[in-house]
Amino acid sequence: MAALLRLPVFYVIHIALLSSLSLAADPYVFYDFKLTYITASPLGVAQQVIAVNGKFPGPLLNATTNYNVVVNVHNDLDEPLLLTWPGIEMRKDSWQDGVLGTNCPIPSKWNWTYEFQVKDQIGSYFYFPSLNLQRASGGFGPVIINNRDIIPIPFGQPDGDITLIIGDWYTRNHTALRAALDAGKDLGMPDGVLINGRGPFRYNTSLVPDGIAYETVNVEPGKTYRFRVHNVGTSTSLNFRIQNHNLLLVETEGHYTVQQNYTCLDIHIGQSYSFLVTMDQNASSDYYIAASARFVNESLWQRVTGVAILHYSNSKGPASGPLPDPPNDVYDKTLSMNQAKSIRLNVTASGARPNPQGSFHYGSINVTDTYLLKTVPPLRIGGKLRATLNGISFQNLTTPVRLADQHKVKGVYKLDFPSKPLDRPPKTDISLINGTYKGFIEVVFQNNDTIMQSFHVDGYSCFLVGMDYGDWTENSRGSYNRWDAISRATIQVYPGAWTAIFISLDNPGVWNIRAENLDRWYLGQETYMRIVNPEENGKTEMTPPDNVLYCGALEELQKPQKHSSASPLIPGKRRLFLTVLTALLASSLVFC
Repeated sequence: MAALLRLPVFYVIHIALLSSLSLAADPYVFYDFKLTYITASPLGVAQQVIAVNGKFPGPLLNATTNYNVVVNVHNDLDEPLLLTWPGIEMRKDSWQDGVLGTNCPIPSKWNWTYEFQVKDQIGSYFYFPSLNLQRASGGFGPVIINNRDIIPIPFGQPDGDITLIIGDWYTRNHTALRAALDAGKDLGMPDGVLINGRGPFRYNTSLVPDGIAYETVNVEPGKTYRFRVHNVGTSTSLNFRIQNHNLLLVETEGHYTVQQNYTCLDIHIGQSYSFLVTMDQNASSDYYIAASARFVNESLWQRVTGVAILHYSNSKGPASGPLPDPPNDVYDKTLSMNQAKSIRLNVTASGARPNPQGSFHYGSINVTDTYLLKTVPPLRIGGKLRATLNGISFQNLTTPVRLADQHKVKGVYKLDFPSKPLDRPPKTDISLINGTYKGFIEVVFQNNDTIMQSFHVDGYSCFLVGMDYGDWTENSRGSYNRWDAISRATIQVYPGAWTAIFISLDNPGVWNIRAENLDRWYLGQETYMRIVNPEENGKTEMTPPDNVLYCGALEELQKPQKHSSASPLIPGKRRLFLTVLTALLASSLVFC
């Protein structure tokens, strides 16, 4: 009690709220995120970036399996904002997903509170702003969902936890990049690769200017650390490696993997991985941490490399010499794909629940529908440069789908997304996949574009059952992994190749399927799955939250926001707040 009395009132109130909620249900964690513009020079050029609570990248969001997460987002940008939480499944609650099909944007100078439960989840994720290429200017940060104490992790407890956020970077901000795409131009080559918001260590005096701040990771010899690595970039797959150190892969996007060592690993746009790295070198000098571009002309992109420093506490000198070699697959285009196929689900490990993950025999479930989603290079539709899926370029929604359903607004969208490419001219449309609740679908991404692509499915983890070069056919199913395919939410698709996933449609709501390459996404390469339980009884899908925003056809329902410096409280807890505050004041306590 004495320790409690020394805390500021604000934190005591939050602790009281947390304690009271924990008595009846799962615990709560609270965050305030204020998104603003700041000036930074990660590549030596002053530019405008998006910070969260003054930090670039933003702060860690840390929770535990089944916790309720409350994030009050203050939009101090000069344009609308949404935060999304890729890989976090938002069970039954697409209202919190943070994309245009599910949420109205948070207007400039407004705040909005997300509240969701990380139900039956563990692992490494990140958050980011989902609108209008804003992620290309920042606004992103890491998310860790920890195991409950009673559920063991399938490896020894690491001596430390290290997060590395990597990604390609432009010295032009998102508004300039948007203007380029609107003018029908390509974004061009990025200006560099950042690691934790910082530019490269000066490993080469001709390629890297002097004076750039770089990231240093401090470690102790002999200890083992968990490295959580996220590719939050705009359009570039990156090869990640640590000089002279093995990467023991243990987890990706909430699922434990078969544990195997890699000297390097390709991490594609939007993907997250966890590695165990043991500090087993002699520390004669520091070591390079490198993130270099893949599936591009490496000779032109040589300067676009992220370099941080791994510093042993007993290091005898700075890192020097050339970077560790990237993969040499000029004559072997299957190297990266074979590496991707080697990533398997650890079917003997417990995940968020005590029962083994492998007890879900996805390979024996009958597929109810198949969707073949084909991409081609951007083309012009109505004079504008657009990107497509199955010949449809998605037109931004102005009224979120389930909000339109709740208020019986007609004409907002169509449930006619084609299950395969059609022989017709490309068009812009708002066409959704009409998903069958509790169906089990096969989705094949056929990449006939010229670039490496990633695709993300909100609300679900998907079994990545197969990939290969060439065109997918029904005979391709013979190569599927039907036993221990990795389950994840962000899937890479190699140029001139296909990737197949299985999805169990047990999470009702409206869920985004999109290209994670920001240029393709901005140009319309996305759709949504609308999944409604026909026997909905209020238990399988959440109702709209009390603080739901209105826009588009329903904008007249939106009331002006009353601004306050205090964080909004969870509905139904305001009376508790007043009770706690009254009790504290009546006790005549002094807070230091």
